[in-house]
Amino acid sequence: MDSPNPLLASASAEGRGARNNATLICVPIMGESIEKMKIDVHSAKSNGADLVEIRLDYLTSFDPYRDLNTLIQDHPLPLLFTYRPVWEGGKYDGDDTKRFDALRLAMELGADYIDVELKVADQFYDSIRGKTFSKTKVIVSSHNYQLTPSVEDLGNLVARIQATGADIVKIATTALDITDVACMFQIMVHSQVPFIGLVMGDRGVISRVLCAKFGGYLTFGAAESGVVSAPGQPTLKDLLYLYNFRQIGPATKVYGIIGKPVGHSKSPLLYNEAFKSAGVDGVYVFLLVDDLANFLKTYSSTDFVGFSVTIPHKEAALKCCDEVDPVAKSIGAVNCVIRRPTDGKLIGYNTDYVGAISAIEDGLRGKHNGSSIAVSPLAGKLFAVIGAGGAGKALAYGAKEKGARVVIVNRTYDRARELAEVVGGDAVAISDLDNYHPEDGMILANTTSIGMQPKVDETPISKHALKHYSLVFDAVYTPKITRLLKEAEESGATIVTGLEMFIGQAYEQYEKFTGLPAPKELFRKIMGNY
Repeated sequence: MDSPNPLLASASAEGRGARNNATLICVPIMGESIEKMKIDVHSAKSNGADLVEIRLDYLTSFDPYRDLNTLIQDHPLPLLFTYRPVWEGGKYDGDDTKRFDALRLAMELGADYIDVELKVADQFYDSIRGKTFSKTKVIVSSHNYQLTPSVEDLGNLVARIQATGADIVKIATTALDITDVACMFQIMVHSQVPFIGLVMGDRGVISRVLCAKFGGYLTFGAAESGVVSAPGQPTLKDLLYLYNFRQIGPATKVYGIIGKPVGHSKSPLLYNEAFKSAGVDGVYVFLLVDDLANFLKTYSSTDFVGFSVTIPHKEAALKCCDEVDPVAKSIGAVNCVIRRPTDGKLIGYNTDYVGAISAIEDGLRGKHNGSSIAVSPLAGKLFAVIGAGGAGKALAYGAKEKGARVVIVNRTYDRARELAEVVGGDAVAISDLDNYHPEDGMILANTTSIGMQPKVDETPISKHALKHYSLVFDAVYTPKITRLLKEAEESGATIVTGLEMFIGQAYEQYEKFTGLPAPKELFRKIMGNY
């Protein structure tokens, strides 16, 4: 499909074409030797970085004149030199004079940037008074590993850093809640000076991606997964290819998956790829949310337009919306929230049940070679749903709609009974599930996180009990084949993976997000590779 946006259309397939933002991607280089650092710098260049940060404090032995010369003479990318002391989260544990000497030497030799901590910035500037360094820009940085201050305190901090004479202001804070990042964005958008604002930790990840939208000077991308210079740092590869970082601009709309945990979700992969192929100016991010109401209240601008909602927020989402689709209301759970562009109101939907029920019907039809489509193959079947949360409600509702007899299975029997009364079914405690088989040919659907990575050895039912089921569905899709599904298949049941439900519900969400038809082939292809 042709892209309506000429900037996007000309972007090369590898995510390094036309740029919609000026935010640079910097790769931290943390080798223990100069040789290793040189190799890593060249590799960062070939992988698409804009500059590298040489972390001098990581070197096991360091001869300033020789080593700085070696790095600066042969540099395929602009170099930022950081010599971070232990008291600011680095590894250098000596006196400041030696650090200052090395940084000053880097300036004399033509470094592009150096980084100096706010606490010692005045002393450092005193040490270079009267000297002129035409090339080097000085970043004055402040790191807070405890929390993120208020907007007012951040503003005062920016003023203090500017007062030192800094060319570029850098503030890194820690997210105790995802709403902390909004304070940083507010400062970033209004900053009159080049500003690097990053919020560390899993709750701060969006600061590292959306700084491209809000005008951050640079972001950091790790050379490889797991080797990060700060908590929550994405990889260079993810910035370029998962988030299409170069194509994010001031007008880019933000979508995301709200959950806790959330890092296992494949939604960002799916939607970002689909947005790119359809020329949609949007980015889809991970949103690790503790308090849903607080999150929605904080990110209330029309820039934040659509959210997928997963465990444990589906029922809370119902209460947070201004309007709720009747189906979602009767299920009592919302897994898709859209901000209406005309008035900013939040509209809640449930796309879970369509995705899961149609996948289960397809599985049953496959067994009976597509008997009449008019009547659901679920009609009259005994359908046991494990879990009474948002997804459990959705499946129970969907199965009931199709004429199945529903049984709710849950750890707490009272909760199972409550839901069973709402949908007009029976309730069973999970401890009794192994001995529950009023008939053969039943259907089992697990909607809990039992068996999800990393606890892949767990299963909600023992293998011998599975022989009474003709079809078993598992909403968990990491791993694709859970222990439950493996044992169900060995027991002769048809299995339906959570991937089928995931793809099915994603079709509908994509259409609600964009107003475009879902790229079904593309979705299947992406998840087929997964």
